[in-house]
Amino acid sequence: MSTRRGEQLGWLLGWAGGFLWIVALALLFIWRGQWLVGLLGLALAGLGYAAVVFFRPWRSPRTRYWRLMLLPYVAMLSGVPWAIWGFGPEQTESLNAWQALIILPVLSPFVSIGWRCWERPTAP
Repeated sequence: MSTRRGEQLGWLLGWAGGFLWIVALALLFIWRGQWLVGLLGLALAGLGYAAVVFFRPWRSPRTRYWRLMLLPYVAMLSGVPWAIWGFGPEQTESLNAWQALIILPVLSPFVSIGWRCWERPTAP
């Protein structure tokens, strides 16, 4: 039986990279003197990554990936309104609804691997 170490690292490090933008913005807000916004961003990234670790697929091998990804995705996508709040209302005037389409490629794992499980079917 293989340990599938590469897939495990892919899950953990891939999600870590996904939350990296929240950590970077949080540090920027702290550097700018916006301590509350920065600390909330660090907490958001920490809670999101805790969800990644808690809902790792090898812990629940028969659970579909889309269920395991729900909470980490909620945490990551809630970083968007957090960032808008951090930059202030005067910066949001240049935003429009079409810019939300950038989220579609981020959600592609729900379509591509969402119905799979960690446990692979055995060959007959």
